[in-house]
Amino acid sequence: MSGQSVPLPLSNSPGSSSPAQAKRILETVLLVSQEPLPLLELKKLFDEQLGTEVLRRLLEELRRDWNGKGVELVNVAGGWRFHARPEMQQFIDRLNPQKPPRYSRAVLETLAIIAYRQPVTRGDIEEIRGVAVSTPVLKALESRGWIAAIGYRDVPGRPALYATTPDFLNDLNLRSLEELPPLEELGSLIETGEATESLAVPETDAAADITHSAPLLRASPATEGK
Repeated sequence: MSGQSVPLPLSNSPGSSSPAQAKRILETVLLVSQEPLPLLELKKLFDEQLGTEVLRRLLEELRRDWNGKGVELVNVAGGWRFHARPEMQQFIDRLNPQKPPRYSRAVLETLAIIAYRQPVTRGDIEEIRGVAVSTPVLKALESRGWIAAIGYRDVPGRPALYATTPDFLNDLNLRSLEELPPLEELGSLIETGEATESLAVPETDAAADITHSAPLLRASPATEGK
């Protein structure tokens, strides 16, 4: 799209009569919001008189307006939000130093299996990893908000089925599971996402920890039909 402003068929309500003012409203709301905002919520800013396609085009214009700055506008699973670019995090940490939680190799391997083979049961994870999965491992991922039980498999014992959550996608700046990178790249992506969220991986190399599971994931038969 060219740099021209889009036509904006808004209502006559004060402050919402031009593309420039609409972008100013969007910019302000997104900057002060603590969570990503979906299009449905953003439409409420204009009494729902703004078409979805026009709203998307305005957001894309706003995203381009922030190109080259320390903060960027991104579209993730939960909607649109502003966040600091990863290279700026080191400076933010100087003002707000925190000792982030550290996750074990077992936690990261379990997350990788759930992300790429979901929905899976605890038994599926144990079969792929070849070792038992302790309750604290699953609790650590649930507490972080990255996984959740979404149902139960219809077999004796009705084991819980685990899948990743929208928060998992939001923290990695992804819109859908289809955007997950090759498994070999997941470790470095989590490092980047956690840096933005003031988290950390174990002291061992993150990519090595997660990609240790890659051959197992490729070699293991599909588990969804169990």
